[in-house]
Amino acid sequence: MLQICSVLLILAVTCAAPAASDDGPAPRLRQGSHQSEEAGRKQLEEYASTFDSAPQWQKRAANIRQQILRGAGLDPMPARPPIVPIIHDRRIYDGYSVESIAIETVPGFYLTGSIYRPTEGDGPFPGILSPHGHSRGEAGGRKRDQNQIRSAVLARMGAVVIGYDMVGFGDSLLAGWKHEHPKLLPLQTFNSIRILDYLVSREDVDAERIGITGSSGGGTQSFLLTAIDDRITVSVPVVMVSAHFFGGCDCESGHPIHVSAHHDTNNAEIAALAAPRPMMLISCGGDWTQNTDQVEFPYAQRVYRLLGAEQNVENLHLSAEQHDYGASKRQGAYRFLAQHLKLDMKGHKNTDGSFDESFVTQETWQRMRVFDEKRPWPSDALAPNSEVLFPAAKRQRS
Repeated sequence: MLQICSVLLILAVTCAAPAASDDGPAPRLRQGSHQSEEAGRKQLEEYASTFDSAPQWQKRAANIRQQILRGAGLDPMPARPPIVPIIHDRRIYDGYSVESIAIETVPGFYLTGSIYRPTEGDGPFPGILSPHGHSRGEAGGRKRDQNQIRSAVLARMGAVVIGYDMVGFGDSLLAGWKHEHPKLLPLQTFNSIRILDYLVSREDVDAERIGITGSSGGGTQSFLLTAIDDRITVSVPVVMVSAHFFGGCDCESGHPIHVSAHHDTNNAEIAALAAPRPMMLISCGGDWTQNTDQVEFPYAQRVYRLLGAEQNVENLHLSAEQHDYGASKRQGAYRFLAQHLKLDMKGHKNTDGSFDESFVTQETWQRMRVFDEKRPWPSDALAPNSEVLFPAAKRQRS
């Protein structure tokens, strides 16, 4: 329990709650440990009572998806013009390469990251998005070892992998951006949509085989993008899916995506919107996912069962482990992603059957940076923490 409290304290300190707007009432938010574990369990039981067939679930899912977009301020969806990426500094390692990338997601905001690519084979390859969590400091963010390792391993197995920065992390942190902004959740979610736009546009990527995986705040980005964008075909959210915990940061729960006058949901149900696409929930005993095998996973199983796709959902529950994307969690993710994205597993395993990680070269942050003194930010880049304007698009209704 002490370890769980420590994680919650870190999130509370690093991610401030939103202030009420002077233009109207405060939004209806569910943040952090909004309710008890038992309340989360009962809430899922109540949700389950509202549907008993595939059509009934699909109607509920469509409404939740629409209300997430509306609550996130992404309805109508902003304009998404063709992306002209900034890519440079190719580094070649053992079976994979890494390049630095930036794309302009909204006028003047440049999302930065790293592209990992296999050095063998012609493609098109599966594509995988690899968002990171809220770990800070010299070893945090995209540069954290667990993020570099999984990206390199998946690339060597035959995927084009993009690890990308949260707002106020990585390059944007060095530029002066903070992880607090009135539009933090809309901007960060739209960043995920736009980097996915870029990934599927690449000639070396098979747009029909697209995965996403991340832990903690990266887990939220994983299940949230999967819920609202059906181009994600396989998802592995790690140590995040919970019926009672709603994400302790504004980038996860600072807008009314969980409750409004038109919907009521929680993160366990949002994750289930992935159905019938393959999804693995990875959980542990040292955080708010400690009940996943007994509470959240059975709910997802029921949804998948109604859609005739129960074989597509799995749970790797590591009751003795803590809140991270550690080696045993990565091993489970490698297997699941390889199975459903048809990655090459031959020659990538140790004698004990585990996936090899020993070849990975972990880069320094200086090497991973996209912009620096020699490669400055574009001249039209927004000043740090300034207002973000989403390009207008005509509202479309189905």
